[in-house]
Amino acid sequence: MFCYVHTVQYYETDKMGVTHHSNYIRWMEEARVALLESLGMGYDKLEAMGILSPVTGVACEYRAPTAFRDEVTVRVRIAKYDGVHLNVGYEMLLPGREQPVLTGQSSHVFLNAKGAFVRMKRDYPQVDALMRELAARDA
Repeated sequence: MFCYVHTVQYYETDKMGVTHHSNYIRWMEEARVALLESLGMGYDKLEAMGILSPVTGVACEYRAPTAFRDEVTVRVRIAKYDGVHLNVGYEMLLPGREQPVLTGQSSHVFLNAKGAFVRMKRDYPQVDALMRELAARDA
């Protein structure tokens, strides 16, 4: 499981002083990008290889609020990977608390520049092996 830390910025809060719900989706992306970067497979590298990975779905459950300057740890794991589809799981926590402030998941597919599905095992075996290793580690 990979961990990413985000500090809540003032502009991410609303009039009530809590983080606006839309920002958690952004933090999911930040954490996912950081995970891939840590593996040497950043989105820029994948795109240069001809691999696009659009989001096909996002789901989350808000469990507790966060506020300005809170340090939110985002735990990221590969929940499912089959060579065409990718589901990434997220759990967001505040220091000293065991209960997450959010749990969520994003769904993705792999496409080429023309929008056709990519078969990772056949077309990009090195990326496929890395993703399978992550999925097995996070299972």
